[in-house]
Amino acid sequence: MNPPKVRATGAMTVRSVARARVTRPRCAKTTRVTVLFADLRGYTGLAERLAPARIVPLLDEFFGVLAGATVLHGGHVFHMAGDGMMAGFGLDDAAGGDRAAAGALGALAAGHEMLKNFAEVAGRWRHELAIESGIGVGLHLGEVAMGLLGPPGHRRTTLVGDTVNVAARLCGRARAGELLLSSTVAAALDAGAAGGPDAQSFPVLQLPQFELRGRSAPLDIWCIPARERLAF
Repeated sequence: MNPPKVRATGAMTVRSVARARVTRPRCAKTTRVTVLFADLRGYTGLAERLAPARIVPLLDEFFGVLAGATVLHGGHVFHMAGDGMMAGFGLDDAAGGDRAAAGALGALAAGHEMLKNFAEVAGRWRHELAIESGIGVGLHLGEVAMGLLGPPGHRRTTLVGDTVNVAARLCGRARAGELLLSSTVAAALDAGAAGGPDAQSFPVLQLPQFELRGRSAPLDIWCIPARERLAF
């Protein structure tokens, strides 16, 4: 396949989670989106070595990097917990005629931004705290149900379905500093690859098929490889 392309963007830091443009349905709404999962690698060692009060500002910085990249590239954060985040892309009418292609492009750009920006944070943590850390990212495009879940008074909009599960499993498979994407994301990227003269290509490699336990068939997957291999 031809390497997917995304538009080049400038750096930007956003500390809050954007929610205004996502409609909160009273009943579950079915739609096609690109789901992004990202999580922190090295968190177990970090939690063992540092007092809980010292971990809070580190996680705040980590989630700030993820949320900032998500908002910058048109995504919406749906869930943050522990050391991971779930976001959706391609939900807005403003994404244009082909929301699937726009969402896939936005998710890939956001994932790349997360890897790039957190690499600087990880370097500082290594120098100041002697801690090795990184993030892994997984992308999958497909049908999801978007609805409210949670106890009374604490209900939140979230995404549910096989697409969410696959994106989470791809994130779990990714090595630190690596982004994995499924064939549905790759197809949408190809569909939107007309691009312009300002488009920027990322190195995307096809990997061996990924077998997910419980699914009937393996997945074709691609990756933006890590700049350096870490042992987690």
